[in-house]
Amino acid sequence: MYVKKNKGPSYVTLPDGRKLTRSDLPPRDTLRWVASRKARVVLAVSAGLLVKGEACEMYGLSEEEFDGWLAAVKSHGISALKTTKLQNYRQP
Repeated sequence: MYVKKNKGPSYVTLPDGRKLTRSDLPPRDTLRWVASRKARVVLAVSAGLLVKGEACEMYGLSEEEFDGWLAAVKSHGISALKTTKLQNYRQP
């Protein structure tokens, strides 16, 4: 059996003590992006489990789209990633 070696760490420890592993991330073929999946990817990049470019390539995201997720989480929290709440958090 062959084990694929990833470039980065296999897990990171979050500030609250939980461990985030690559197996906690959404599948590569994810088509339906709910807020919790977006938040998990943003958390993985912020914690250093993934590099932004690797996450964009893995999930077929543009850097602009990922940066939008990151900005929404930083300014308004995870609830800003919900599609139904987008208009509430957009700047006029």
